Amino acid sequence: MDVLDTPVGVDDPVNAAILKVSEDRIAGFQRDPLGAVAAASGVDVETVIARIGAMLRAGTIRRVRQTLLATNLAHGALVAWQIAPERLDDAFDFMFGADPFSGHVVIRTADPATPGSNYRLWTTLKVPQGYSLEKHAEFLRKRVGADKFRLMPAKRLFVLGVGHIRRRGLEPGARAEVLAETQDARIVELSGLEWRVLDALKREFAPQELGRDLWRARAEEAGVALDEFYRVAESLQTRGVIGRFSTFLEHVKPTAGNQRVTRYNALFHWRVAPGRELDAGAEVGRHYIMTHAYWREGGPEFRNVNVMGVAHGLDKDVVLEHKAAIDRHLEEAGIPFDYTNVFWGGRSEIKPSEISPLAFAEFYRAREIDPETMR
Repeated sequence: MDVLDTPVGVDDPVNAAILKVSEDRIAGFQRDPLGAVAAASGVDVETVIARIGAMLRAGTIRRVRQTLLATNLAHGALVAWQIAPERLDDAFDFMFGADPFSGHVVIRTADPATPGSNYRLWTTLKVPQGYSLEKHAEFLRKRVGADKFRLMPAKRLFVLGVGHIRRRGLEPGARAEVLAETQDARIVELSGLEWRVLDALKREFAPQELGRDLWRARAEEAGVALDEFYRVAESLQTRGVIGRFSTFLEHVKPTAGNQRVTRYNALFHWRVAPGRELDAGAEVGRHYIMTHAYWREGGPEFRNVNVMGVAHGLDKDVVLEHKAAIDRHLEEAGIPFDYTNVFWGGRSEIKPSEISPLAFAEFYRAREIDPETMR
């Protein structure tokens, strides 16, 4: 098939079969990740490579990369920003376009009576090891003219994997037979060699780079032999800093053929009794609709919610049906909550957060600020 004739829509059955695996099912470091996608999807590897490349060129897939468990590599938090409406879009543009350490950038809305509804801009933020998350957030607050911010580091993670295509058509309440695994957020220190390999490992792939021998050029970039690259990458996996090999779809914006992968992005909040956060998170994380679930402390700004999660969908009412099913399940599991709410995503952009200490130092030097003052 000619490249120009290759289907690039998510509804094409071959593409859908590939994406159900390639979005978030190739865990850890794989020496041949595209071969792993082929084996798990039942699609021959040449077709997998051709289709992923075509979807990447067309913008259906926005990036292909090896993900990291950055919560174990850098200090991070979900951040809610209170900012005047007239400054909101400019702040969004700066966070997405000019701050390498901000990842997800979303403008959210909630019922005006909802506690925290005046916090419209939400971002994920990471700073490299040795630097202060609070100080960088304060720099951003001054730069964009925000009134205040709330940092909400993850105390525990239960779900982290955005597979939109495989989640289509889920029945509300559909969940795993077992509790979601609780993941600690702990910082792992790396050597200079490990950082070199990691920097090469995590950089996203251009369409022309896709193939079976995916890592040879990255090993050369890191200045090591391929076998040494494999050894370091597999060691990093055992130390809990490697996520999955992923093809990321555009979340909200239309893709090829004006198709939308999803329309609604909902951030769910629950307040459970102190001491029940791990129980609640493990139950929430069982539900297949959840792309993220974590224990974060919302503080008084958000009525002290302590369990949060994200779900996506094409139909707002269906997303709310999933939320209602989770609410019922928590009650049935003997984990009552006395407050819950939904913050809906509007304008949004997503990029990987930079976690390199060298990049952080350079960011501040370029602004004539001594990076040592950010420790």
